[in-house]
Amino acid sequence: MSRPVSQHHRALLSVADKTGLVPLAEGLLNLSFELVSTGGTAGTLRDAGLPVTNVADITGFPEIISGRVKTLHPAIHAGLLARAGIDDDVLAEHGIGWIDLLVVNLYPFETIIARSDCTVEKAIENIDVGGPAMLRAAAKNHARVTVLVDPNDYERVLDAFRAGEPSSDLKASLAITAFRHTAQYDAAISRYLEEQYGSSDRFPDPLVLAWRQVTTLRYGENPHQAAAFYRNPGESSGTIVSAQLLQGKPLSFNNVADGDAALRCVQAFQDSACVIVKHANPCGIAVAPSPLEAYRAAYSTDPTSAFGGIVAFNRPLDGATAAAIIDQQFVEVIIAPRVEPEARQNLAKKKNTRVLEVGALPEDAGESRYGWNLRSVDGGLLLQDRDRGNLDSVQLKVVTTRKPSDAELTDMRFAWTVVKYVKSNAVVYARDGKTLGIGAGQMSRVMSSRVAAMKSADEALPLNGAAMASDAFLPFRDGIDIAAEHGITAVIQPGGSVRDDEVIAAANEHGMAMVLTGMRHFRH
Repeated sequence: MSRPVSQHHRALLSVADKTGLVPLAEGLLNLSFELVSTGGTAGTLRDAGLPVTNVADITGFPEIISGRVKTLHPAIHAGLLARAGIDDDVLAEHGIGWIDLLVVNLYPFETIIARSDCTVEKAIENIDVGGPAMLRAAAKNHARVTVLVDPNDYERVLDAFRAGEPSSDLKASLAITAFRHTAQYDAAISRYLEEQYGSSDRFPDPLVLAWRQVTTLRYGENPHQAAAFYRNPGESSGTIVSAQLLQGKPLSFNNVADGDAALRCVQAFQDSACVIVKHANPCGIAVAPSPLEAYRAAYSTDPTSAFGGIVAFNRPLDGATAAAIIDQQFVEVIIAPRVEPEARQNLAKKKNTRVLEVGALPEDAGESRYGWNLRSVDGGLLLQDRDRGNLDSVQLKVVTTRKPSDAELTDMRFAWTVVKYVKSNAVVYARDGKTLGIGAGQMSRVMSSRVAAMKSADEALPLNGAAMASDAFLPFRDGIDIAAEHGITAVIQPGGSVRDDEVIAAANEHGMAMVLTGMRHFRH
């Protein structure tokens, strides 16, 4: 409901983001709005030669305590919350004017805390109090008041006023945007303060998630599914969400999911590494002295699956490696911390190939810098710690008669790093810093052992002397028998099965070395 039309319109403008402010104000003046403003916003409008009334002239009270209190006054909040046809007499009795349009966006808290020189004191000073209060008041009273937080909405609101009055649907939509804006703001503050002061709640209740939309996607996993991509505002360099798309079509839903899997995996290696991922599973991984050698080794392990895959590196992508990729295979996405100029030139020959530069990777490897893993279920959300486990945090236990050689132990460590990123049930065969066969996502562990052997046989990669990693315990000896049949000589697995003795006995029969980690890596 609008207030009496006999009164002139009034707009209160107080924005941190000055984008589009002056054109909006000019448009409102042309519509006979009175402009009321505060601080820097008022200064910007006056610098543009526009007439503006100070909030202090409305409240009859100056800004105090270094500007912390400006708009927290009945003359402002009654003007926003008053209902036409209900509160007219109250406003008239106290000489309070109606406010018809509120234009507010908040102190840039997230921008401030992202700065390297930000202190807790500086962050706290950039917690907006009056702005959220006004936004909530205006959004609550959206039946009468139009509320604006996003400069992208300025022109359509001006058009609506030029036509007479914003529709109730438009006002409701803008109110929803305002409440989202304040919710996101409060979530960022609570998240920051938890990081600074710690929290007694390992898993907070309620769980407040307020992520920003990066983009809508063409579709989801399948063309009949709508999809969008969101980012955690706290994320920075070294992620898919922060990556720069240097060339190629926009990322698809599956590109993002597979690219994230590839990037997480390649970050787990300290040496120069290449990871090729297909359908969220690595199909070829290798470490080598250079990206080119790592790529060639990774590709050689399963070129069939690599077709149309994601190729990720943990070192800058050079021209020779880029040329080798596009000459060797069809690839959907190439990911690297940095893409050298010569590499860009070579990749430009395949303009549809998506190339992502993700920036500097974190010093800590793999999953360790991320807080939670989230997974939706119908009507709910599963939340868990990221899988930070690695061999640095466990005491390896040799359980067979034969101890592993230094070379076998190196192969087992490599295979164990890889198996963490393979969908369960997972079995990995590896030797000399590269995978030879990967069995992923099978319903039985013995079948994963067979699939991994089939993969190696398809590429004529002998398994003699190779190591085997299993993401969870081996429940029966059959997996060991299959591995031994193909020449595997060393096995690393969590242990913990009721048949551990049977499995260890099988390894001894085959002259294998077996090491237990006491830690599993299920990845569903």
